[in-house]
Amino acid sequence: MHGIWRDGNDFELLPEASRFLPAMFEAIEQARTSILIELYLMETGRLASALIDALVRSVERGVTVLLLLDGYGAMGLSRHDRERLEAGGVALRFFNPLGLHSLARNLTRDHRKLVVVDGHIAFTGGFGAVDEFLDAWYEVAVRIRGPVVADWMRLFSRLWDSPLTRGSGPAGLVRGLSTATRAVDGYRGMRGRAIWGQGYRYQAIRHSLHGHVERARRRIWICTPYFAPTFSLRLRLARAARRGVEVRLLLPGEQHDHPGVRYAGQRFYGRLLRAGVRIYEFQPTFIHAKVSLADDWVSLGSCNFDHWSLHWNLEANQEVEDRRFADEVAALFERNFVASQEMDHEAWVRRPRWQRVKEWLFGILDGMLTRLK
Repeated sequence: MHGIWRDGNDFELLPEASRFLPAMFEAIEQARTSILIELYLMETGRLASALIDALVRSVERGVTVLLLLDGYGAMGLSRHDRERLEAGGVALRFFNPLGLHSLARNLTRDHRKLVVVDGHIAFTGGFGAVDEFLDAWYEVAVRIRGPVVADWMRLFSRLWDSPLTRGSGPAGLVRGLSTATRAVDGYRGMRGRAIWGQGYRYQAIRHSLHGHVERARRRIWICTPYFAPTFSLRLRLARAARRGVEVRLLLPGEQHDHPGVRYAGQRFYGRLLRAGVRIYEFQPTFIHAKVSLADDWVSLGSCNFDHWSLHWNLEANQEVEDRRFADEVAALFERNFVASQEMDHEAWVRRPRWQRVKEWLFGILDGMLTRLK
């Protein structure tokens, strides 16, 4: 299965939890046949409780509900909540539970985020069922309608029925699912594809980004919460800036859930700034969104530009080639640039010695993690 470009879709940008969470819950409440949910993070709390309640209500209406969680990312989900799900009729499975097998296998995580309702509407982005998304983390999602929804369903089904997936939910449930997708008529028809990565074994997301960075002529704007890019990506970004493309990075500021990752990425600031790349650190909250924009191409989903995503994780993004959607994404970037601090090269050169030490220390750790593969 490869990511195939399909016409006739409708993509709606849903920035911030105040928009995408109500849209997802509304779709779940209106479900009539099936709900498929795949998440990396699900932890006991207000959001998880509300989701469990909605899924159990859906089962009571006769809807088939499949919930696929990562075996590590769901460790914060209490036994009580797991029992509520199963007692309520939700089919529950876990990808790659931690075990006494190889280190490499334990490091392989399902980092994808997906909700599909009735085979007709889908959501993806960087969200999870943890309370930080209610009021502490800035996130972006996309609502999907059209032929590409069937590709998202196939992606879910392959992992649900994978030998690495365990749980009480029957593996064969996905074989009876049906799709209700059709091309969107009229003005909103958009071109898009579901694209995925599988660690260092299959890096379609990374290769697609590299290709679009190399071909871009006007703009390359990237938002990622965990910026520890490979040398090849840094080189491509610097080359693009030198040939006159407007290259901007939107990254987290001091409010970060893993400050060490931020320091490891900051060691690359100097050379990128010198090449003409503009770097912004978001100030209001921790920005957890993963969005790339190159001219009129957009990639939005679960994939970060760090070594975990590129070397270990299962990732999936929605790509869109449509000027209208790209302009909406660009407008969102612009609003977030205003709420950010732009890094100045001259000021960065004069940064304190302790800052440089943290960059060096966490850079060494980042390099060690890279070599684990």
